[in-house]
Amino acid sequence: MLAIIAYALGVMYTPGPVNLLDLNVGINGQARQSVGFCLGVGTAMLAYLLVLGWAGAAWINDDALVVVSALGCSYIIYLACKIARSNADFSTPANVPRLVSYRDGLVMQLLNPKAIVATLPITTLQFPAAGIHGLSLVIWAFGLAMLAAGAPGSYVVMGSLVGQRIKNPAIVRRFNGLMAGLLVAVAFSIGFEHVWLPLTSSAS
Repeated sequence: MLAIIAYALGVMYTPGPVNLLDLNVGINGQARQSVGFCLGVGTAMLAYLLVLGWAGAAWINDDALVVVSALGCSYIIYLACKIARSNADFSTPANVPRLVSYRDGLVMQLLNPKAIVATLPITTLQFPAAGIHGLSLVIWAFGLAMLAAGAPGSYVVMGSLVGQRIKNPAIVRRFNGLMAGLLVAVAFSIGFEHVWLPLTSSAS
């Protein structure tokens, strides 16, 4: 069972689109506003763990993953545009941009193909091997969902520690542009791996 936790920590706490976004949120001084986003991420992971834990991989075929990936890439680019356009002048509370919400966290994680790919080994291999089913599956799903919510939260904290040392709005604007660019690059990477390659391979 420790292997399940170790695997979950490894895949949830490494840099990805969700964690990169929250790193930027922390730098922009939105630690308190990001709680809803983190809860949205945890809710999405709970849904995947429960659904795939009970239904297995039968509900996730290649075609469904391509559609989810395409939608996910579009949503990541949408959030990247919000970051690139955000105001970096934090001299007054009214100027603090709201980049994320519970809905953003929920939708982004539901449409994140890496969340599905990361969840499948847990639900189809590790849970059955450890005899986790029924009520114990629900308990484990809640526990892992809390870990998932803590992953972007940890990046918010790191971003906040960095952001407290940055007072120049121009530097924050440049960092916002960098984060937006990284998110777009992640979206194109996901699109290439989970949309373009499957479509071209099936066409041939």
